[in-house]
Amino acid sequence: MTEPGVAATEDLVVEDNPQESRYEARLGDRLVGIAEYELEDDQGPITFVHTEVLPEAEGHGVGTALARTALDDVRRRGLRAVVDCPFIGSWLKRHREYDDLIDR
Repeated sequence: MTEPGVAATEDLVVEDNPQESRYEARLGDRLVGIAEYELEDDQGPITFVHTEVLPEAEGHGVGTALARTALDDVRRRGLRAVVDCPFIGSWLKRHREYDDLIDR
């Protein structure tokens, strides 16, 4: 059973937290998911290492919002991405429009 508000993905906010080296998904003030990365400098590449969503928020688009926001930010910043995270790697197989960002 999910908690009230978890399914309200329109209220979901995803932002980069560079001090913690992760993108954070929040519903209100509640952290419901993260996508961790490693970035040595502003030139990149950015390496995605781990994505985690709270169990009660799974299946409500939180992981997709994390992946899409992070990769859109990679594109906006002119970076390349290395994907060591299984979730982001699997997501990318279904979203080929981001293939140009991947540093193979």
